[in-house]
Amino acid sequence: MSAYPSVSVIGAGAWGTALACVAARAGRSVTLYARNPAHAAQIQAARINPRLADIRLDSAIDVTSDIAAAARADIVLAATPAQHVRAAVSHLAPHVRHGTPVIACAKGIEHGTHRFMTEVIAEAAPRATPAILSGPSFADDVARGLPTAVTLAAGNESLAASLVQALGSSTFRPYHTTDVRGVEIGGAAKNVLAIAAGIVVGRNLGASALAALTTRGFSELARFGRACGARAETLSGLSGLGDLLLSCSTAQSRNFALGIALGRGEAAPAGKLAEGAFTAPVLVELAASQKVDMPVSQAVAAILGNRLTIDAAIEGLLTRPFKAEE
Repeated sequence: MSAYPSVSVIGAGAWGTALACVAARAGRSVTLYARNPAHAAQIQAARINPRLADIRLDSAIDVTSDIAAAARADIVLAATPAQHVRAAVSHLAPHVRHGTPVIACAKGIEHGTHRFMTEVIAEAAPRATPAILSGPSFADDVARGLPTAVTLAAGNESLAASLVQALGSSTFRPYHTTDVRGVEIGGAAKNVLAIAAGIVVGRNLGASALAALTTRGFSELARFGRACGARAETLSGLSGLGDLLLSCSTAQSRNFALGIALGRGEAAPAGKLAEGAFTAPVLVELAASQKVDMPVSQAVAAILGNRLTIDAAIEGLLTRPFKAEE
């Protein structure tokens, strides 16, 4: 048996529920925390979360609104959206034991502070040990047990390896690394680039333009990652290129869907705002501080901020000076 027999998931949305299924499939005893007591009671009684309506919860999953009970687990997965991670972890912090791994499962950069997710966890819960889970995955696929590979990063190699052993199964394969920043950058930047890819599709610019956008987008993601100390193999792996390719190729991606709507001149899709919309301005500011050129991300941030039309952005990208590959 793993050194981590119990797992809590903070956040009972579709992604949190899918991760609870992952932990149960890996043989863990699972607590799924929902902030709203009525929502928690409904899921516990029905064994189905309306946000993932086709999935029946395993008997190993207990659903609660008691944060203290959730904090008693050996591993905590923070599965709230990136902009809510600080509040969720702050709520958890008084109850968590010293050294408990708290794994961020959101892809983004905190608005206002420019903090990456493990930095948010370290500030909000100083007794916890931060880690990050990211990679190409969709909640419905993961919950159904379809084959999925992701990346899990922690500052300590032994910890990262043991967390992978605790969460991995025959259908959910995490690869471990100590390149925490590389995983965070890959996950956050790809959300912005997926919006750009959606704009290309929504504007009917063609498959060649989409391929060019994806290639150039990954190139700037890699430049930014290297400037921040990320390792090349992380950025070219599951948490970088793999995540980007998935998000730029399917309407299941909320960021890609937002881009398609923008490209067509339509209103943003109903529901939660895509993470990339929050990340874009922060990413551009961080890139400027590192003197890294990220023209695609800059264009997305300007479009979202209503400072640039899509046509002007396309013209600006196409008329940039010719240059050597970096």
